[in-house]
Amino acid sequence: MTRPKIKAEKRETLGKKVKKLRKQGILPSNLFGKKIKSQALQIALNEFEKVWKEVGESGLIDIEVGEKVHPVLIHNVQIHPVSGMPLHADFHEVSLTEKTTAKVPIELIGESPAVKQNLGVLIQPLSELEVEALPEDLPEKLTIDISRLAEVNTLVTVGDIKVDQKKVKILADSGELVAKIGPLEKEEIVTPPPVGEAAPAEGAPAEGAPTEEGAETPAEEVPTTTEEKPAEEKNK
Repeated sequence: MTRPKIKAEKRETLGKKVKKLRKQGILPSNLFGKKIKSQALQIALNEFEKVWKEVGESGLIDIEVGEKVHPVLIHNVQIHPVSGMPLHADFHEVSLTEKTTAKVPIELIGESPAVKQNLGVLIQPLSELEVEALPEDLPEKLTIDISRLAEVNTLVTVGDIKVDQKKVKILADSGELVAKIGPLEKEEIVTPPPVGEAAPAEGAPAEGAPTEEGAETPAEEVPTTTEEKPAEEKNK
C-alpha cells in the first residue's frame, strides 16, 4: 500500500516570525528522530490538513525533504483555540523494523439499549489510547461495541478492546474505564407554597417592593442601625 507523501522545505524563518508563514498558508514544522538531527521545516497547510485528516497520529506517511524521504508519524499538532487551524506540527522519523508508540483514537460502535430506552446516559472518559507496534502495524483506530450496555452502571474497559496481540500492545491497564452508562439527572422537584402563602400573581409587586408612587422603601435599603453621635454632641 502506497503511503501518503508530503513535500517539505527547510525552514529559515524561526521564532515569532513564523506568523508571517502562517498568513501565507504555510505550516511551520519540525522533523526529528533517533538517527537524524532535528530540522526546521515548512509545508503547505492545505496539504498537511488533507493528510492529517486521513491518517491522524497513528498513520505512517512519508516526508520528502529535497531528495531524502523520511517515514514519519505526525506528532504534537498545535491547534489555534478559536479558529481550530493547525499552528505547528512535529514529524517523528521511525524505523520500519523497530516498534514505536502512538496515540490511537477510540471509536464506539453499535447502540446502547439503555440509551435508546432513555434509561441512562453514555459517559466516555477515554477518547484515545497509547499503543506500541511496528509503524506499519499501528491501527488507525480502536473500536469497541457498546450494544451490550443495557442497564445503568454497565461498562466497558480497556480489556474489552480487541486487537491482534501479536502485533499491537495497548499501553494501559486492562481494567481502565472506557465507557459506561450513568444515571439520568433527576428533574428538580418544585414544592408548592403552603395554603395561605400563595405566590403573588404575575405582575404583582413583591413584598417590600416600591409602589408606583414610590411610597414603600425596599427592604434592603431600610437602615438597621442608628449612627452613634459623638459624646461632645450629646452634651450640647
